[in-house]
Amino acid sequence: MSSAATTPNAAERLLPIEGMSCASCVARVEKALSAVPGVRRASVNLATEAASVQADATVPLEALRAAVERAGYRVSEQPVRLRIEGMTCASCSARVERVLKRQPGVISAGVNLATEVADVVMAGREADVAALQAAVERAGFKALPLQEEGDAAAARRVPWSATGGPVAAALALSLPLALPMLGLLAGRHWMLPAWLQLLLATPVQFVLGARFYKAGWKALRAGTGNMDLLVALGTSAAYGLSLYLMLTGGGHLYFEASAVVIALVLLGKWLEARSKRQTTAAIRALQALRPESARVRRDDGSEALVPLAQVRSGDRVVVRPGERIAVDGEVLEGRSHVDESLITGESLPVARAPGERVTGGAVNGEGLLLVRATTVGAESTLSRIVRLVESAQAAKAPIQRLVDRVSAVFVPVVLVLALLTLLAWGFTTQDWERAILNAVAVLVIACPCALGLATPAALMAGTGVAARHGILIKDAQALEVAHGLSVVAFDKTGTLTEGRPELLACEGTPGTAAAQVLALATALQAHSEHPLAHAVLQAAQGQGLQPAEAQALRAVPGHGVEARVDGRTLRLGSTRWMKELGVDLGPLEPQLRVLQGAGRTVSWLAAEAGPGGGLKLLGLLAFGDRLKPTAVAAVQRLRAMGLWAVLVSGDNAGSAGAVGRALHLDDVRAEVLPQDKAAIVAGLRSRGRVGMVGDGINDAPALAAADVGFAMGTGTDVAMHAAGITLMRGDPSLVADAVDISRRTYSKIRQNLFWAFIYNLVGLPLAAFGLLDPVIAGAAMAFSSVSVVTNALLLRRWRPGR
Repeated sequence: MSSAATTPNAAERLLPIEGMSCASCVARVEKALSAVPGVRRASVNLATEAASVQADATVPLEALRAAVERAGYRVSEQPVRLRIEGMTCASCSARVERVLKRQPGVISAGVNLATEVADVVMAGREADVAALQAAVERAGFKALPLQEEGDAAAARRVPWSATGGPVAAALALSLPLALPMLGLLAGRHWMLPAWLQLLLATPVQFVLGARFYKAGWKALRAGTGNMDLLVALGTSAAYGLSLYLMLTGGGHLYFEASAVVIALVLLGKWLEARSKRQTTAAIRALQALRPESARVRRDDGSEALVPLAQVRSGDRVVVRPGERIAVDGEVLEGRSHVDESLITGESLPVARAPGERVTGGAVNGEGLLLVRATTVGAESTLSRIVRLVESAQAAKAPIQRLVDRVSAVFVPVVLVLALLTLLAWGFTTQDWERAILNAVAVLVIACPCALGLATPAALMAGTGVAARHGILIKDAQALEVAHGLSVVAFDKTGTLTEGRPELLACEGTPGTAAAQVLALATALQAHSEHPLAHAVLQAAQGQGLQPAEAQALRAVPGHGVEARVDGRTLRLGSTRWMKELGVDLGPLEPQLRVLQGAGRTVSWLAAEAGPGGGLKLLGLLAFGDRLKPTAVAAVQRLRAMGLWAVLVSGDNAGSAGAVGRALHLDDVRAEVLPQDKAAIVAGLRSRGRVGMVGDGINDAPALAAADVGFAMGTGTDVAMHAAGITLMRGDPSLVADAVDISRRTYSKIRQNLFWAFIYNLVGLPLAAFGLLDPVIAGAAMAFSSVSVVTNALLLRRWRPGR
């Protein structure tokens, strides 16, 4: 038997490995795993595609996964989402998170108090959800599997604390107990009979307040504490003291303290639950965009209304005026305007015609559309947006780590402080009645709820309002980092420009009309798929030109195209090719200098001058990519916000320089190869944190290398995967909006944490020194959580800058 097997603190882990193909792969993975500190032995089986690792129990799975990934492979992972019921404060969420992380096979776990959701990543192809549920239940909570299709129903479910019945009952029973306190303020001293006080306080304490005893007992059994335990101990002490004084014939009773504190805490939790539901309004609004069914046209021309889950890619879906489009697809028939405001943030309806794409969840306008489904189910645009927003709202911002460390020791520290308060007051004044009340005030005012809600509430509100305006934030770290950007680097084509070259100038040599040059060029480009060819054909169509038939058409890679038109051999291509062919460009040299200075791409048209006469220049065509209408304002806003705007483009220096001058950019880097863009981004870090904006596959390395990547939603999926923030419209002004909402969200996080910490730093000493009545302490505790969430909800008023 190996020594590892006999060591008590050794544990064996089984990791399914993906990507291995031969014995050398096995050796590489074994070597990588063996190099992890604490690993005793690593054995990899190629046939089962699994690694058996014996390691110290303290070695986290995350470290083993990282070692496998460094070796060039990956551990099979299974994400699991659980809805956690019974959490009331940051201590609860921290306890659930610790319990989940200790379970076999769990790589990572995060618990969000605001959404009451646990996101767990497990190693393996199948997750043992039942084991996770059992572990959570042993910790004193309830865990329910949460699937995407069940999110909407779960979001609509109202928790117990959010119902108004218990709150109303507690307030009704507590009000008569509190009235004598108001009389004292008016100078009149009177009390309800002791038996009536007992009758009113008992159901509040043990029926309406039963939730605090249940949750507090579960926390004790788990060897920890939470807000419920503090409330249960504090109010029980006040109730018990009152009962003792009543039975011994003592003076003032404190039933009103125990009952009113419970009523105020219940009121605070009810207001908090309502406020938290408002922070998740963005998710619910997105989920509501999913139609439950689609009208599918069959091959025989009939139509059938079928559940959305039964629609398959390639099906033809009929969308009537006023209906929501059920699937992502391409318009086959019909013309209409489509409202995509809740998906892209675009306020105006956009025109859609045959051949154009539509997005599921958008509202069809005035026309009947026939749409061929291209993407359905979990891969649809709307589903991916929902997942992105959920992921961002479930993630923890880096600043939350401080809160987690404080929450882990908060309740034990408060219990010790309450005990010290009791003993100090009791032994120094011999007034144990007063000592108990001061200890109760310490227990009641100490609420870790505000700390637990400060960060997630602001993140949920910020990511939610950003999503409504077309800004999808992938994770909390991107949102937190974006506020501190110093440099924003832009790709050019498709980001700052339209990405569609246009024919901006067409000129002929003396004796050759510009229309003739365009007609001949159209004949050469009639069957080409090149972007410049599309620009020529579009310009010819606009002028009503009908191209002649080209014969012997031949593309010359890297140079241009040649063909015979009307009996003459024509060539259309670059300046370099013309010079190689010996074409005299002199007649149009002045125009060339002007066009190149403006950053235009120039193509030349030449024809055979005759037998043995070489080639004669006929004219030139100049192409350009227009700036997006919002590009100038976008750069101006970023510079006004104190950011440095840079262009990093693979285009020629003339074209990139023209864009830089038009936009007044701070720096222009032209003719940059795709593999060099990441290095440029790294070099820009000398000025601070860098954001990269792009839309193509060639931008993906730079997007990943930047502190924050901004991907245009009109670009490629690769770019969006590499970026931390996706802009659903191809509008560069959204970059400034994303930075702005990041700054405002981070500001709310700091405000919330400041008030949450200050509240406890000020309130606890006041309570310990006897300067705070338990009822006032209960009201302050209830107010703290509500104020934090309400402050975060102010972000919902944010609107994009114009």
